[in-house]
Amino acid sequence: MTKSVDAPEVLEEIELRGVELLTNPLYNKGTAFTEEERDDLGLWGLLPPHVDNIHGQINRAYQAFEMEPSDLEKYIFLRNLQDHNEVLFYRLLMEHIPEMMPIIYTPVVGEACQKFSHIFRQRRGIFVSYPDRHRIPEILNNVPCRKVRVIVVTDGERILGLGDQGTDGMGIPIGKLSLYSLCGGIDPATTLPIILDVGTDNEERLEDPLYIGWRNRRIRDQRYDDFVEEFVENVVAKFPGVLLQWEDFANRNARRLLERYRDRLCTFNDDIQGTAAVAVAAIMSALKVSSMQEADQNYVIFGAGSAGIGIAELLETSLMHKGLSRTQARERIWLVDRYGLIHSETPDLQEVQRPYARDLGKLSFGGEARTELGLLEVVRGARAGVLIGCSGQGNAFHQDVVEAMAANCERPIIFPLSNPNACCEGEPAQILAWSGGRALVATGSPFGPVSLDSGISSIEIGQCNNCYIFPGVGLGVIASGATRVTDAMFMKAAIALSELSPALSRPGASLLPALSDIRAVSNKIAFSVGMEAVKSGLSDPAIDSEEALSARLEKTMWYPRYKRFKFRSS
Repeated sequence: MTKSVDAPEVLEEIELRGVELLTNPLYNKGTAFTEEERDDLGLWGLLPPHVDNIHGQINRAYQAFEMEPSDLEKYIFLRNLQDHNEVLFYRLLMEHIPEMMPIIYTPVVGEACQKFSHIFRQRRGIFVSYPDRHRIPEILNNVPCRKVRVIVVTDGERILGLGDQGTDGMGIPIGKLSLYSLCGGIDPATTLPIILDVGTDNEERLEDPLYIGWRNRRIRDQRYDDFVEEFVENVVAKFPGVLLQWEDFANRNARRLLERYRDRLCTFNDDIQGTAAVAVAAIMSALKVSSMQEADQNYVIFGAGSAGIGIAELLETSLMHKGLSRTQARERIWLVDRYGLIHSETPDLQEVQRPYARDLGKLSFGGEARTELGLLEVVRGARAGVLIGCSGQGNAFHQDVVEAMAANCERPIIFPLSNPNACCEGEPAQILAWSGGRALVATGSPFGPVSLDSGISSIEIGQCNNCYIFPGVGLGVIASGATRVTDAMFMKAAIALSELSPALSRPGASLLPALSDIRAVSNKIAFSVGMEAVKSGLSDPAIDSEEALSARLEKTMWYPRYKRFKFRSS
């Protein structure tokens, strides 16, 4: 993108003055209001006399950020800044993305969710509680933004690898939408975080006197489905054409909600589709670095929930693009959960797991077939070249597993993707040490470079962060006017991301692009997604060429810069 964040200020007429203006985070400029604006907008005496510019404000805010004693306090500081001045918040983040993204999202957002009720300062987004289900139209009418383009919604039942956090899971939609604006250039004035408060089974939350959610056990069965249905119907009626992202729903609900609604509105599940796209992109990059052929590998996925199944499905699609039949592709994919290999006699086998369940009668790992085959046995028996972790089981990739991977091939690909850090399947430094420095590693949480050869060389650890995917997908959907989000769009996003890997041109570099380049990454992904919408007939008819889509992307992408304001009397 060529547009600068320091382009000439745009004049906008507004109907806000005085304190009302200063308490609106979308319009507040703080000390950057000029003397002319202070005259016109009734601000004299409400601000210090010094007229600042955004660069001075960024320096002051960064100094304050650095003085915070802990990551959680830094999170609270940034959230407070966001609630008072959105433009300054995003400009600060843009100048310090590698440092601040882990604060506003993973891994620190996990701790923030665990303590959300205790650090709650000011409302953001909307809370749709089950006892208030009859008020859903009224609740949506209370949303201050009349043109909502992107919604992120959760019910808080499976927050990261931390489990049920109830209403305290609201930190996730807030954080995700911050990344939509930071990374994908989606105007924050058009985004809406939502928590569906259906109770919680977290005893600590229910007993906490400061818990801000509905103090009740989680509702299940038909009541839950009816509540979600009423919510979706009202969202579609109130915000036609909105992009709705499902986030951190439990496995039993995530897939079926996606399937139920994906043909009724523009929607996707980031845990299933976004995680799959970034993981497959990193796999593609690693395979190119190692000079291994995608169709020749066996893939072990440790974790058979929403993320694991999503990765398996996109891998299957990718392998079919390489010439394998569907059956051949599935034979390359091995699903393992905490109890062992998913097979034909696995108890309570889920329907989405069934295509990848191995026929127990045909398994022969050097001996008699057994109903329990652990991760190490599967890695050895399948002669896996790629190992993906999305189990939430910390340190599951122990030394024996890594050494077995290293025995299978010259450059084993090992991705411990679970987060936060306590749930990560393996430490990159240990994985590299146990593999003799040969493993190609990417993680779910951020890790620093790993030194090899007594510090002579180092390996950069790429973070398989969904922020590489969903903001670009969202931008592409909005700019193209797509009416649906398809699996093919995520395949295109994965391919586009894989082509940007620094490791393709520099040994030891990260498998994924630098976060400082994230807006350019999102723009490329958005273009690929938008062109797929055009190809599939799902786009705005006005977007009929690459040039038209590029122009719409340029027009759609929001940049955090101050406008000049003039009061408009009613």
